[in-house]
Amino acid sequence: MDRESHVYKAKLAEQAERFDEMVSDMKEVAKQPQELTVEERNLLSVAYKNVIGSRRASWRVITSIEQKGEADKMTTIRDYKAMIEEELISICNDILSIIEDSLIPNSSSEEAKVFYYKMKGDYHRYLAEFQLADARKASA
Repeated sequence: MDRESHVYKAKLAEQAERFDEMVSDMKEVAKQPQELTVEERNLLSVAYKNVIGSRRASWRVITSIEQKGEADKMTTIRDYKAMIEEELISICNDILSIIEDSLIPNSSSEEAKVFYYKMKGDYHRYLAEFQLADARKASA
């Protein structure tokens, strides 16, 4: 599938609120050696922001339930929370590697580099929100 088709499919996925698919298509575009256009950059950002946003909201809900704490259900709650945390880590590491390996090196404009460094900071912050001790220090 060519670049234009991936971008169009990502726009369709956005309209349909299917953000995991939007991420998949924009990831293909981002891995190509050319610099992203402003539109492509915004599509990539929206895709990842929505995918990570729903997981962050889920994590907050489960953390709240965990704090209310029904002792007999704590193992199930913690396992579920750990699963969400693994998804968060995977998504964050995914976009962080794309930013570092493709987007920043392929950017010629300072504006684009600032955009990507801001994204990089945001995703490190998302990791630091739920990680503990040494992992939090590494993310921060």
